[in-house]
Amino acid sequence: MTTRMPALYLSHGAPPLADDPVWPGELAAWSADLPRPTAVLMVSAHWEEAPLALGATRTVPLVYDFWGFPEHYYRVRYPAPGAPELAEAVRKLLRAPGTPVQDMPDRGLDHGAYVPLVEMYPGADVPVLQVSLPTLDPGRLMELGRRLAPLRDEGVLIVGSGFFTHNLAALRQEGVPGWSAEFDEWGRHALAERDVDALLDFRHASPAGELAHPRTEHFAPLFVTLGAADAAGDLDTARSVVDGFWLGLAKRSVQFG
Repeated sequence: MTTRMPALYLSHGAPPLADDPVWPGELAAWSADLPRPTAVLMVSAHWEEAPLALGATRTVPLVYDFWGFPEHYYRVRYPAPGAPELAEAVRKLLRAPGTPVQDMPDRGLDHGAYVPLVEMYPGADVPVLQVSLPTLDPGRLMELGRRLAPLRDEGVLIVGSGFFTHNLAALRQEGVPGWSAEFDEWGRHALAERDVDALLDFRHASPAGELAHPRTEHFAPLFVTLGAADAAGDLDTARSVVDGFWLGLAKRSVQFG
């Protein structure tokens, strides 16, 4: 009998995450505590495409969607198997409510997907399907997560990959900026209290919301995860598995179920 998989939202860092003395071990320990997934369904902040698109259903090269980094970060490989069966299951779940789906089989995993997966499943032996963010609207993304929730009962690990705070332009000081710490604490409390309404309106309901997320794509994957949790009735199981800060940004990462 297949175990229902948790639903995750994680802060994915950047390519140098691999060199951090702490964070890779936190991600590895997290995955070691999870049931073994049949596949990973990844929603990354770094792929916005409408209508919703399905990425590589076979192994294709990674997308090195970053600039100005040392050469060795562009030599990272992650040849995870594609997940064509999962892609078909996603099509079926979204077809019923009439949600259009497009195929982009040559679009590989971007760094929001492969950077954390390298640490969590370093053998690249778990099939991975990345789907695009078809919108940044929190309510619509939460509904998308609800529609995808049945996959959890098939052993699929649904992962929203973003960053709990994300404003690179505002990182002009050493240490943790006040806006990052304030938003992180607000988000921790909102998740613990299951305050979905506040989370959906995070830019206005939170302190420093517009500074923490001047553009919202890095918080948006959380709502897919919230929807997948809400449909299974386990919003009250939210727990932060990773917290703290990396280069001033909150790396809070949450598990439901």
